[in-house]
Amino acid sequence: MLRYTIIVFLLLSIVGCRPEVFTPKPRGYYKIDLPQKHEYQEFKAEGFPYSFEHPIYSKVVNDTVFFGEETENPYWIVVDYDTTGGKLYFSYKEITPSQQLDKLVEDSYGMTYTVHSSRADMIEDFVFHFPERKVHGIFYKVDGNAATAYQFFATDSTKHFVRGALYFNVKPNADSLMPVNNFLREDIMRMIKTLEWH
Repeated sequence: MLRYTIIVFLLLSIVGCRPEVFTPKPRGYYKIDLPQKHEYQEFKAEGFPYSFEHPIYSKVVNDTVFFGEETENPYWIVVDYDTTGGKLYFSYKEITPSQQLDKLVEDSYGMTYTVHSSRADMIEDFVFHFPERKVHGIFYKVDGNAATAYQFFATDSTKHFVRGALYFNVKPNADSLMPVNNFLREDIMRMIKTLEWH
């Protein structure tokens, strides 16, 4: 009986030790828990030349750094989405004889097309007009592995000019960021549709 047990054990050891076929698993992405619905609150700070509605799951903070340097512009802000890691950078400039509208529009166009066209699969622009609030501008949708998926500028054509750009603190990957970008697009459009000058 002992011999049979040893023989069975040896046979199982030989059969059980054959090399396994290894199949690599595809790389996965972290699951991002998005809010169940879009809800908004008003951003209207004292002395600011503009106001708008932003999501309750974001916070508005002052943006004091521009390309690594401190700025003097108190009206630059960041709409920070803590849960997704996204930040919508919101810059404001007053239209003056030295800062004319044509130059501001050209700079905004350049920031979208020149900077991101090498990584983008496609860039679409959508013109918007809200004459009752004197808000006019262009919304840019950037497809592909560019650093940003959405940018826009809005102006009243005489005094106010704002520019917005959505960035994430991760290496750009259109596939993994698509659910978040799709969700935040509605929020950005709400900001544009509720933008008012003061």
